[in-house]
Amino acid sequence: MTVPLIGAAMLLHNMDILRDWLFDKDRPLEIQDFIPPGIIAGDTSALLRQWQVALQGHHGPRGIHGPFFGLDITNPDTEIRTIIQARMYKALDIASALHAEWMVLHSPFTFWHSLNYTNYPLLRKTLFQAAADCLGPVLERAADAGVTLVLENIDDTSPADRSDLIAKINHPNLKLSVDTGHADLAHAKYGAPPVIDFLQHAGTNLAHVHLQDIDGHADRHWHPGHGRINWKPLMTALAKHPAQPPLLLEVRNNHNRIPKTAAILENLLTGN
Repeated sequence: MTVPLIGAAMLLHNMDILRDWLFDKDRPLEIQDFIPPGIIAGDTSALLRQWQVALQGHHGPRGIHGPFFGLDITNPDTEIRTIIQARMYKALDIASALHAEWMVLHSPFTFWHSLNYTNYPLLRKTLFQAAADCLGPVLERAADAGVTLVLENIDDTSPADRSDLIAKINHPNLKLSVDTGHADLAHAKYGAPPVIDFLQHAGTNLAHVHLQDIDGHADRHWHPGHGRINWKPLMTALAKHPAQPPLLLEVRNNHNRIPKTAAILENLLTGN
């Protein structure tokens, strides 16, 4: 069995710390500098050039995290949807310029939704249609750019919501992402299924994984092993997962410790 190499989601200023580790084995890399509204809505040309220079010599899998603040893909207001789509188009242009393979989008589904699907019988259908209308032209642009949009669980309590949505939209450039910390937080707070069930439910549509640990109270983005997640069965499941998605550490602090954390997780992937 070939053990997948774990990479990192990062900002440009972390490249000095992680460049050799990432580049020596062409590990997966996710660029996250283009998320903030003040950046994606402004002139990104200088930052884009900096990243193009920084990536010279990297030949591993690569993606970007798309913008998400205030950009609900189920927004029913068509004028606001136009702005949401414009932000995504610009992010896709950046992804293309950086030769990215994926772009992360945030799921719109919440605990409130799951509690009210019966209370409001048309709610789920309405959300799905709004997301399909919003993402339709974005997906065509993504296909032209060779970028896969991966829909990441955020406040989701049911893995079925995102799976059913991408089945409805049925576009080859729309797949699933699982964030381990988000899934465990939903499990702790809302009684959602455990993290491993989010991974298994995604099946062959799983195209991306964020690895992070939490304490069950907030979205900590701690290094795996510093929170409550049981990583051994999780990594065993990922080693056997039929999709074999890129695995990226998405931690908030102590980026200098990422290589050590990755080595521990890769050891677990081998069954040790």
